[in-house]
Amino acid sequence: MFLLNSKPLRLGAAFTVDGTQYSSNWLRSSTAEQRASIGITEIPDPFRADDRFYYVTEQDEAPYIINTPKLLEDREEVDEEGNPMYVKVLGEVDGEPVMVDSDERLVTKGLKSQWIAQVKTTAGTMLAQTDWMVIRKAERDVAIPADVVAKRAAIIAEANRLEVAIAACADIEALIAVVGTQRW
Repeated sequence: MFLLNSKPLRLGAAFTVDGTQYSSNWLRSSTAEQRASIGITEIPDPFRADDRFYYVTEQDEAPYIINTPKLLEDREEVDEEGNPMYVKVLGEVDGEPVMVDSDERLVTKGLKSQWIAQVKTTAGTMLAQTDWMVIRKAERDVAIPADVVAKRAAIIAEANRLEVAIAACADIEALIAVVGTQRW
């Protein structure tokens, strides 16, 4: 990370120092001596978390990057007074269309639910390539090749393993570790 007068400079952005305009690629192509000559200092990049698991906020003063963990578990939403919130649907009041509460609770999905849904989507996409063989077997009793049966079983086993492991995660670090073990 580069600083000019204690303010971070964005890579790929033009900037001006003492009336001199520097191009958007100058920081990348300049030497440490050139940068130092106009007062630019370099500091190690602050830890930037994986934005699949954290909200990453950049700011112009220290700390330059703030990593805020995303919601791990699903959360049923409530209003300011603690009353349950419901999904809004189009309804009618006095013959006029209005948004009204449904019977369905408003739920913000946490990372566990999102990652389990992603695992299901990935497995479904992989299995879809050979689903026609399963249908052909059911409809016309044509054998499914053994390698396809084995591959489908491995996909299903991996999806089940990941879903159980994700559901068991107690914190974001555990979830990151599980997601890193995917063996598709």
